[in-house]
Amino acid sequence: MVSRRRFLQLGSVAATATLAGSASGESADSKCPSVPPSIASLKSRKDEARPITTAERTERQQRARQLMQQNGIGAIVLTEGSSLTYFTGVKWWGSERLFAMILPAKGRAFYVCPAFEEGRAREQLALAPDGQAVDLRTWQEDESPYERVAQGLRDRGIATGTLAMEEAVRYVFSSGIAQSSPQAKIINATLVTAGCRMIKTPHEIDLMRLAAKVTLTAYKAA
Repeated sequence: MVSRRRFLQLGSVAATATLAGSASGESADSKCPSVPPSIASLKSRKDEARPITTAERTERQQRARQLMQQNGIGAIVLTEGSSLTYFTGVKWWGSERLFAMILPAKGRAFYVCPAFEEGRAREQLALAPDGQAVDLRTWQEDESPYERVAQGLRDRGIATGTLAMEEAVRYVFSSGIAQSSPQAKIINATLVTAGCRMIKTPHEIDLMRLAAKVTLTAYKAA
């Protein structure tokens, strides 16, 4: 059974593909004569979408810090996925190698990254809240990324506090971090991540409404 989220994702992909064709200057008719006029007449609305700004992501991180402080959490750990993008703008493909953001309740965030991916990481992190001053800790293939996390926690003075894992962090990563930081108490970070993401700003609501309108227009045309 297709979930509501998956249904909307598939619909959005179809709508985006159709609108992208219109935006490229080529009509759908020129590619395939059998395309109905309702599809061929679809127009791109991408210029109506205002991207989330670095300042907005900074506000999201500040909100996360407030929730951490209210609940006695020293830091949260994020790996690839929608929450990482939500707080930083970074879009990272997952692999067996750890790329993580550790956001403390107090102080600067730090990142752990494979050394050979440093260039790509810095390119994306340049647009994150910490910008060019980002604290990026790399690890070589013969080194432990979890020790980089543990050292970062010690540097922030929170190695013995409560460390919350974002719900999408894979077990192999959370287990490795827990073993390298045995004095830390490991809990789930949903209280923080969902606590931020469930409350939408006016800008976020505008983007959601635009996406819904584009999707419904594509469904109607189809």
